[in-house]
Amino acid sequence: MAMEEATATAFGFPAEVRPGGTRVGWIGIGVMGGAMAARLLAAGFAVTAYARTPAKAGALVAAGARLADSPASVAAASDVVFTMVGNPGDVRSVVLDAASGALAGLRPGGVLVDCTSSSPSLAREVAAAARAAGCHAVDCPVSGGDVGARDGTLALLAGGDEAVVAWLAPLFAHLGRPTYMGPPGSGQSSKIANQIAVAGAVVGLGESLAFAGAAGLDERLFLGAVSKGAAGSRVMDIFGERALSRDFSSGGSVRYIIKDLGMALEVGDGQEEEEVNVLPGSALYRQMFSAMAANGDGELCLQGLITVVERLNGIMRK
Repeated sequence: MAMEEATATAFGFPAEVRPGGTRVGWIGIGVMGGAMAARLLAAGFAVTAYARTPAKAGALVAAGARLADSPASVAAASDVVFTMVGNPGDVRSVVLDAASGALAGLRPGGVLVDCTSSSPSLAREVAAAARAAGCHAVDCPVSGGDVGARDGTLALLAGGDEAVVAWLAPLFAHLGRPTYMGPPGSGQSSKIANQIAVAGAVVGLGESLAFAGAAGLDERLFLGAVSKGAAGSRVMDIFGERALSRDFSSGGSVRYIIKDLGMALEVGDGQEEEEVNVLPGSALYRQMFSAMAANGDGELCLQGLITVVERLNGIMRK
């Protein structure tokens, strides 16, 4: 059944998803989560947020969000709870902790939406725990970077019950374009595959710009020319100018893609050990991004990969 044809009528939620009616919780308000929560606030949804560092919530609170002191408190005040945290361990903590996790506070019929890039097996575990509590869980990692989060143009990769994903459409509409990928865990598997493609494109971008500069080309002229041809991509659009401008702070930390590529290379993910993922390109990309961290640049963003290529070639840039 196509996602747009699915309805939520069988779920008996107290009301349709609508601004002023549906209460939204948000856990994790970093670069991505903060921008996404702000878009829902601007659309008229009541938002209750939790941040491990409350000072980071200042802009959201000023825009009208209410701040809670725990994930469970967020969930108790919400119909739909979004999470956007750093890694699978954080997801487990903020969702499944028996005392303070979101699932401990969510009413029966409530919905958890995890936008973290996390483990498919953990997504299935969360979905099972939610189901046992009379709730629903959707794993919905996103792609599109800080620009997509700000502009509401993210790709939303949703796994879980198709009807629940469809029920969330009025919220997703303010964040980007959702695609139903399959049962629980499918969103996370899709994001890992997405990150393999993104990593390869970023490595290619960094090497091409380093080569162009070393060859004496005008790098901006080069970038503008090839971006209109087969080399052009969303990655080039987002990260190309940032790399040329040496703006390595805009976007998310490179540590996240190191984590994501690590999950791509993991043995099994709950499957048989002989089902090893043989992905030599991903292994190489992860090593290159890991070199950024080893060089002390682990908090810089993906476009900083060009510095690794420059170091390997003895190119000295500020």
